[in-house]
Amino acid sequence: MVEHTVTAFDDDLKSITRKVVEMGGHAESMIARAVAALVKADRALAEVVVAEDLVLDKLQYELDERVILLIARRQPMATDLREIIGAMRMGNDLERIGDMGKNIARRVKDIEDVVRPRKVVRGLEHLTGLALEQLKEVLDAYVNKDAARAREVCEKDDAIDQIYTSLFRELLTYMMEDPRNITFCTHLLFCAKNIERIGDHATNIAETVIYMVTGEAVLSQHGTRAG
Repeated sequence: MVEHTVTAFDDDLKSITRKVVEMGGHAESMIARAVAALVKADRALAEVVVAEDLVLDKLQYELDERVILLIARRQPMATDLREIIGAMRMGNDLERIGDMGKNIARRVKDIEDVVRPRKVVRGLEHLTGLALEQLKEVLDAYVNKDAARAREVCEKDDAIDQIYTSLFRELLTYMMEDPRNITFCTHLLFCAKNIERIGDHATNIAETVIYMVTGEAVLSQHGTRAG
């Protein structure tokens, strides 16, 4: 009877892990496609990304429900409780990442016919690549309960901040050099900030992984929870 209960509890934990990973994959896809829609002026793709935010919201709701039911049924303690509460926190960060993708996609219709300076577009693509790499790494750290890898994600956040700052300055330069660039570059500034925030949410998730695995509360200067 005890063995059966332990097995059922393990299955419940695995179900929650799968739901977090599913959310992560969906959020990652939204960001990649939102930026692709922006670069290619693909309004149809942008509308798909906006619509899929509802899917991510539904996944978060399902995750929260599973967490609440598991706590009520099993009354977990110590490491198990940290893992369950951590999953809910990560779900919140992943939902916010999806919102970033939706925000980017919504700007596509406003700049369909605007000239796109190729150099700054490449800069945004590079920033996106770094942010998505961070997201992939932290999700791997979560699945493998790898606190060391999660710490590496935290340490790499500065690189994203530096690329964002460089792109910000470059966009301002383009706007000063040619007024025709102002509309597109202004939208790109907002999109770049959304991408930079993905790095912050990945850092939040990394800190949650560290807490889940070690019980250590990490207070980062770069995350999004401090206010």
